[in-house]
Amino acid sequence: MHTAILTFDGYNELDSLIALGVLNRVKEPGWRVSIASPTPRVTSMNGVTIDATTGLEEACTADAVIVGSGAKTREVVEDPAIMSTLARLDPARQLLAAQCSGTLVLAKLGLLDDVPACTDLTTKPWVLAAGVEVLNQPFFARGTLATAGGCLASAYLATWVLARLHGLEAAEHAMHYVAPVGEKDEYVERALRNVTPYLEPAAISA
Repeated sequence: MHTAILTFDGYNELDSLIALGVLNRVKEPGWRVSIASPTPRVTSMNGVTIDATTGLEEACTADAVIVGSGAKTREVVEDPAIMSTLARLDPARQLLAAQCSGTLVLAKLGLLDDVPACTDLTTKPWVLAAGVEVLNQPFFARGTLATAGGCLASAYLATWVLARLHGLEAAEHAMHYVAPVGEKDEYVERALRNVTPYLEPAAISA
């Protein structure tokens, strides 16, 4: 199983890297999590430069794709080369999730038609202008589409992806691992409370 986290120049570290860290708690053969970017290296909104581990083309074939956010997302959605590549994303064959301003990317691709979404407060007007209803909550999913609002809600996206691809037990274990000592049960319960209402019955019973 391959999960690609789309990470563009000006990316928000809390969005891409928290999801990366949680998802990589799974240590199973064939499980892979990639940072996918249009260039070999990207620099965050706070000056942290990282190497991409795959490109956008391969990301479009992944089992799950998380669209991270950042300070330059409006530039991303105006880039014809990037958006023409991302037009290959298909909720009929893969899980698609977006974090904060990443929701704007899915909206501009036409993937959120008739699907309400979550995003951060700064991005909310742009998503509304794209014709998408914005919810006042941290996480929402319908079918194979999920969105989250607020940087730390990236843990909810990771929980959802893990539950869908690897089962709820794996999601609980990953969240328990990264949660603060003395608050682990509380953190796991909160993540499950936000995510499980939107899981397919098969994922909950896995």
